[in-house]
Amino acid sequence: MAQLENETSPAEQPEDEKRSARRFSLDLPIAVKFLDNGTYEVTGHTRDVSSHGVFFYVSSAIALGTEIEFVLTLPSEITLADPIRVRCKGKVVRVDKTAREQGVAVAMEKYDFVRDA
Repeated sequence: MAQLENETSPAEQPEDEKRSARRFSLDLPIAVKFLDNGTYEVTGHTRDVSSHGVFFYVSSAIALGTEIEFVLTLPSEITLADPIRVRCKGKVVRVDKTAREQGVAVAMEKYDFVRDA
């Protein structure tokens, strides 16, 4: 079950904080497709989401500057209605490597809501 938590309020952010949108701690499944090779897809999970970007973990390597498309589903606990799938396009702006997973920060360039047929 996803939990929605406001990670920091604007008043609590450090002076050098560059984010312009509120981030929410959300652990959601995510499917990532590489735009230079649409057949290559990996799955992972988010750490936090905002209207301008997302930070997620995957077990595959993703290079800085890579353009990707990803789909995540906002559950009913967040939407207060039916779950909503969101398809996003963006660019990798930071990569944090750990022992098991790679953390990836993506600046979203475009997103739209996906309707199930």
